Amino acid sequence: MSADSRLLYRGMDIGTAKPSLKERELVRHHLIDVTDIDKVWSLAEFQWAARHSINEIFQRERLPILVGGTGQYVRAITENWSIPRVEPNLQLRESLSDWSIEITPEGLHSRLQSIDPNAAARIEPRNLRRTMRALEVIFTTGTLFSEMQSKDETLYDILTIGLMRERKEVYARIDQRIQHMLENGFVAEVERLLAQGFPADSPPFSAIGYREIIQYLSGEISLEAATVLIKRHTRMFVRRQANWFKLDDPQIIWFNMDTGTLDQLESLIQRWMSS
Repeated sequence: MSADSRLLYRGMDIGTAKPSLKERELVRHHLIDVTDIDKVWSLAEFQWAARHSINEIFQRERLPILVGGTGQYVRAITENWSIPRVEPNLQLRESLSDWSIEITPEGLHSRLQSIDPNAAARIEPRNLRRTMRALEVIFTTGTLFSEMQSKDETLYDILTIGLMRERKEVYARIDQRIQHMLENGFVAEVERLLAQGFPADSPPFSAIGYREIIQYLSGEISLEAATVLIKRHTRMFVRRQANWFKLDDPQIIWFNMDTGTLDQLESLIQRWMSS
């Protein structure tokens, strides 16, 4: 079951390294290709759908495996978050949007950081939609966004496994992946999505890679410059993920991705299931 916030969207395949249809035929995947780019899912919608999928998997007497890199989505399930139900304030959103144009999305994120550093640490600076939502909740309720994301008793027995590589190797694999994406039609994928009528400022297009390719297609930067930016922003994302998945987190059992890792993982899971 995917906990990746971009695998939800149909058509965003190459830039998200989405599992292929053939791979999905080998083992059933959940929460991939479940909505369109112009129908943005909230965290609350993901949480509801994930719980529904988990229950369905349990009913088939199978083991749900939650996989992904969007820390907020993972924690919303594993820590059973009570997500704040604050009605949208369209006038405030418009004001925040205008402000972001004036000071840039990163500048707006900086303002959030000064007000609620815990919330800011969990939101990518370029993710304007989530930054605006956090500020909207704060300004509407007078309560810090991070304090409203309370945790309830965990609903499930959970085994959390983390896979790690040396940072140098991670960066090398990033470069290889980006080159592979470009060679396999990433630019054409973005062109096709824009041709289908999805606006360039659609929130899902804030994903690393899509915004840079859109800048290239609009003539703002060269493809070479876009590639450099994708690599840089991906490295920054890797570092930010450490805020969600820490090596010293006692709840996570970490494995180095070396020879024999798969056998160790299988053994650990079998022991955990039989305990």
